[in-house]
Amino acid sequence: MCLVDLDPGDPRFQEDAVPVLSELRPHLSARSAAQVYEEGYGQGLRFSAVYLDGRCVGVAGWRIVATMMARRKLHVDDLVTTERCRSRGVGSFLLAALMERAKESGCAVLDLDSGSQRVEAHRFYEREGFEKTAFHFAQLID
Repeated sequence: MCLVDLDPGDPRFQEDAVPVLSELRPHLSARSAAQVYEEGYGQGLRFSAVYLDGRCVGVAGWRIVATMMARRKLHVDDLVTTERCRSRGVGSFLLAALMERAKESGCAVLDLDSGSQRVEAHRFYEREGFEKTAFHFAQLID
């Protein structure tokens, strides 16, 4: 497995990463994903992709942020492995790479949110050593 960081405008983002991301975020098109990345890049958003035998099989969207709770943390916005490659170590590989990046960047915490309906993902995160530490609340704006 090989980890590749993808910058905005990198054709691999739209061609390789977006189809994988769409398994988690089906509402995204290649164009809307590129627009979000262009805007989010200035806010610290980054994407890393895992390639196996030349194919993108996993993607993580992440950012390093300053917070009062942790001072500095690496927050994972999106983490997805293609369905055909789940339970093959791709997600673990991605999380280990992000953990290393967090350590190198002086972060005190690596955290993520996961939709309450994603029970299998929760089991995976718990196996990876994550603890449920908070509830995330949201309200849609009309």
